[in-house]
Amino acid sequence: MAFKIVRNDITKMNTEAIVNTASDNPGVGSGCDSAVYNAAGFDELLAYRKDRIGYVPEGDAFITPGFNLQSKYIIHAVSPLYLGGDEGEEEKLRSCYRKSLQLAKDNGIRSVAFPLIATGGFGYPKEEGMRIAVDEIHSFLLQNDMDIFLVVFDSASTALGERIYPDLEAYIDRNYVEEKREEEYGDVYVGSVPFGSGYDAPRAAGAKPDKRRSKPASKKSFFGMAPMLSPMLPAAKESIPSDEARDFCDAEEASFDVESDVSKLDERMKHLSDTFSQYLMFLIEEKGLKNADVYKRAIVDKKIFSKIKNNPDHHPQKLTALCLCIGARLNLDESKDLLARAGYALSPCDKTDIIFSYFIENEIYDMIELDIQLEEHGLPCIIS
Repeated sequence: MAFKIVRNDITKMNTEAIVNTASDNPGVGSGCDSAVYNAAGFDELLAYRKDRIGYVPEGDAFITPGFNLQSKYIIHAVSPLYLGGDEGEEEKLRSCYRKSLQLAKDNGIRSVAFPLIATGGFGYPKEEGMRIAVDEIHSFLLQNDMDIFLVVFDSASTALGERIYPDLEAYIDRNYVEEKREEEYGDVYVGSVPFGSGYDAPRAAGAKPDKRRSKPASKKSFFGMAPMLSPMLPAAKESIPSDEARDFCDAEEASFDVESDVSKLDERMKHLSDTFSQYLMFLIEEKGLKNADVYKRAIVDKKIFSKIKNNPDHHPQKLTALCLCIGARLNLDESKDLLARAGYALSPCDKTDIIFSYFIENEIYDMIELDIQLEEHGLPCIIS
């Protein structure tokens, strides 16, 4: 029994059945429907639908042979058209998953691949569609034994994954591999220079390595010193090379940005003693977000979010807290502050934390892609 989210073309999945997003009347729609018909044998599958199935209402499902596919069966879920969410779309979408899974069970199918039903041409919001899929699949697996795959495959998600992966690998190397090396071996020196330090200035013979300089100062940390450096700027600009002068100019401008945010800082100072729940609610309000958008984007169950919201002393699990950082679109500093209020920290020795840090730092607030990256790095998934 397993449930995994994978990035693949559903028509190439080697499962006993795949699920297709079908229309209520015989015909072929765009997206997943068209891809399945083309891969299975367009004319043969369409003729089967017209001759043996006919009209099927939204929320229902039917099964056909797989024809030219690797899969023996195709389960067709008649997807609801999203009209804003107040026309019974959620119950119809839930019914698509329930009836598709029941058809698989009735036909002795042991492995099945689902697309994110109705989130393409039918217009259902992706995060909400994912939450419903996860709810229904988890409920089914509580009492049944089946391998279930949720397949994410579209041009946007594929392009995002291709862009993320090489950068993420480098980010893990910088933040995880170096930390583990230092933890196990301490600072490693090649000659008189700390290996990987980025500091190659000469050192006097016999002098001890200066561990304070084992890592280069970041541009961000330099900007943090801008207010103290401002009085020195005029003299400094006259005596340093032009590139460095530009850095000082940037720092001086940054100091003015800090001054303009004094009122925002004062507001946050009022929340120094907030609990996790209180500070999360403050950040959501400050950013002008809606609670529902936050827990849906985080793919956190509404009941769990309600517990956090209504109980100031509620202590969430760490993974829930991390997901809410994504859902609330927090930056890295805000995330660290919020997590600390629940007694958590982003550990440089934990790859899951490193991957969350990468997504937050790069403002990629996509839990589905994050879950895929966890799976591709051999880590326990959160959604599945």
